Order: sequence, then C-alpha cells, then structure tokens
Amino acid sequence: MRPSAKLLTVREVADRLGLKESTIRKRILLRQIAYVKPGLRAVRIPIEELERILSVGFRPALPPSATT
Repeated sequence: MRPSAKLLTVREVADRLGLKESTIRKRILLRQIAYVKPGLRAVRIPIEELERILSVGFRPALPPSATT
C-alpha cells in the first residue's frame, strides 16, 4: 500500500458495496479483505482493496423495494 493511499472505514466500504458492516467485519476476520489497523481498535480498508473487490465482479445486492 502506498503511503498516500486513502483509507475507508468499515461503514464506508459496507455502504459502497451495499452490504452490512458485520459482513465486512466477517470477511476481514476470514482474511478475505485486506485491512490496516492504525490503532488498537480502529480498522481501515485501503480504497485499492475496494476497487479490487469491485473489479472481480462484485454485484451489489438489490434494495428491498426492487425485489417486489
């Protein structure tokens, strides 16, 4: 990761992917998503990791209203 890389919070990544925060945290624990720990409890995800996830064919979930 380059030093000037933008870091996103778990919430920001979840919002951009249309997933729950718990799903992102689970994937972090399973080492499926690369992350950075700048502090004791803080977890940040490089924007390059979000781009990688999107580039491999991720398709966001449909909003609940779209399924009816």
